[in-house]
Amino acid sequence: MLVSMKTLLVTGYRAHELGIFNRKHPGIAYIRKAIAARLVPLIEEGLEWVVTPGQYGVDWWACETVIELKRQYPHLKLSILAAYANPEEKWNEERQQQYRELLLGVDYYACVSKQPYSGPWQLKARDDLLLRKTDGILLVYDEEAGEGSPKFLKDKALRKSATEGYRYIAIGAEEIQSIAEESERGDW
Repeated sequence: MLVSMKTLLVTGYRAHELGIFNRKHPGIAYIRKAIAARLVPLIEEGLEWVVTPGQYGVDWWACETVIELKRQYPHLKLSILAAYANPEEKWNEERQQQYRELLLGVDYYACVSKQPYSGPWQLKARDDLLLRKTDGILLVYDEEAGEGSPKFLKDKALRKSATEGYRYIAIGAEEIQSIAEESERGDW
């Protein structure tokens, strides 16, 4: 029997890694549905916190999904743990505004490093902290592609799973494609 999780890291690809370059891309809705389908049973088993790195892509869509789920599950909390201070400073004004709006729905926000980006060590420190502070991970990752930014976190999470019982849950391309097909048929 699996012990219920209190904190879950949710992350995955950045938007550009999925070929998504605007918020109207139809794939976003399917990714969000896949995330919600995995989160709801965990919430009903006692999940209290969803934590993301807050990068543009799966992290944002997970945040939007959790903000919506909080209406039905008001005990659920959302946290963004960014790698460094002011991650949005190099984004265009529209994306910065979207980020500020997203932060309104976040219960806890912090930066692992208090300085602006200065090197990959900040990303490693963030990932290490995220893995230490959560009971499991929900990772949007395509095993067939086997590349992209989630690969490093996946490898770390699987090592932690093997040694400490850290829970590893993946959402793959097939699952998202299935949701897309069900949605198009009107089954979802």
